[in-house]
Amino acid sequence: MNLATWIQRHGRARPSDPALANGERVHASWAGLAATVAAGGGGLRQNLALSPGDRVAIVMHNRPEYLEAQFAIWHGGLVAVPVNARLHRDEIAYILNDSGAAVAITDVEHADDVESLIGEVASLQAVVVVGRGQQWEWLTASNPIPLVDRRPDDPAWLFYTSGTTGQPKGATLTHRNLLMQSLSYFADIDQVQSSDSVLHAAPLSHGSGMYGLPHVARGAVSVMPTSTGLDENEVAGLLGHWPGMSFFAAPTMVKRLADHDAFADADLDGLKTIIYGGAPMYLADLEHALTVFGPRLAQIYGQGETPMTITALSKADHGDRGHPRWSERLQSVGLARTDVEVRVVDDNDHELPAGEIGEVVVRGDVVMTGYWNRPDATADTLRNGWLHTGDVGSFDHDGYLTLRDRSKDLIISGGMNIYPREVEEALLRHPHVGAAAVVGRADEEWGEAVVAFVVADGTEAPPPGELDQVCLDHIARYKRPKEYRFVDTLPTNNYGKVLKRELRERLRVDGADS
Repeated sequence: MNLATWIQRHGRARPSDPALANGERVHASWAGLAATVAAGGGGLRQNLALSPGDRVAIVMHNRPEYLEAQFAIWHGGLVAVPVNARLHRDEIAYILNDSGAAVAITDVEHADDVESLIGEVASLQAVVVVGRGQQWEWLTASNPIPLVDRRPDDPAWLFYTSGTTGQPKGATLTHRNLLMQSLSYFADIDQVQSSDSVLHAAPLSHGSGMYGLPHVARGAVSVMPTSTGLDENEVAGLLGHWPGMSFFAAPTMVKRLADHDAFADADLDGLKTIIYGGAPMYLADLEHALTVFGPRLAQIYGQGETPMTITALSKADHGDRGHPRWSERLQSVGLARTDVEVRVVDDNDHELPAGEIGEVVVRGDVVMTGYWNRPDATADTLRNGWLHTGDVGSFDHDGYLTLRDRSKDLIISGGMNIYPREVEEALLRHPHVGAAAVVGRADEEWGEAVVAFVVADGTEAPPPGELDQVCLDHIARYKRPKEYRFVDTLPTNNYGKVLKRELRERLRVDGADS
């Protein structure tokens, strides 16, 4: 089982149909994409001397070559390591080192950072830059090789997620996992036709890449915005060009689109589905989006460890305004997906009845095999045969799951995961920071905003600009705190652990009083 067989199949059956587009321009037909993928796989195996199972990182903004690289990796029997292109150089270095990536494929914007890692990352042998000279063209002009056979449980994608706290861990997703995720999409979200399209306005390294797979499987055209991200006017224009368009978006992206003038009078006939998830969405924002876009929204709840597949709130649920609990259901994350079992359990992993709050656990063929080279973390997260999500929620009597809180301190801002410990460690590099604790507060624009409580080490608090700079020197820009609060001490329990719930409560009270 090798997912790249989809490309070869469409290349034979529909050679002249569009497969990849950059904006309105067709970048490759299915025959062209199949040829590039087979030659790219040959270049990785022959020119760069890689062997089945070796890891290849992708560090680039969304562009057609991203999917060419991803499927070339799989065609050659290799393992893809998609890396968030917004990460800091040191964070990219950690992922490449942890995964043992032998090759990195990157773009001009990231080339300096990635190329500087040769010699620093012991496993990294070569960097191929798309858009500089003819490096990518050289690789994809190699002799094509036949599709390399892979077993269903062979790794295909290392999805890096911190999961709890600390350094990121690579969730090992197999060809079987990604196939099951794609089949589950057809069962619970949408049927996909070859005449449809999927727009990648969110990062391909995360949800957009995951939800692009079922569209590739069915032969829909994958469209990359020329802006490489979310441009409201561009999205509105592309809806009029590519029919049957779906795309994945974080709730903040959905709000941006719904609030933009470009969609006030836009022809939405070309819009099929907006799949949103990754963070809570305010009810008022969701109702407004439904008013603008109609019942074209579907919500997913998932994690990298069970690729975007735990529960779903269908388009039908979104459109069922006549249901007596419609508003309540809109605030849920929907029903368990077809290919998984989902439970809410107590601290002893005993299943809880409807209405009682506990940890959400899930099992099924979509769940990762484990964390890359992390046997202890794997055993803890997959204990008793269930993936323990760390999310706290409850089912209602109809089977709809509502998330109540996160047992972990993960902050989700603009659809991006931010792990407080990373920010705290960056702040503690400043010589005048004695202690720091980072929490999230509700934010209408971003979902959550990062707030840092800082105890100064000295008589004067360090200027916020200096704290910004120390963060920018070590972590991605989007993880930088939006606000600093200087305090004399941090609240702790008898064991010295910082009580972040008290800090969040301070923010809640301050917000209620303002």
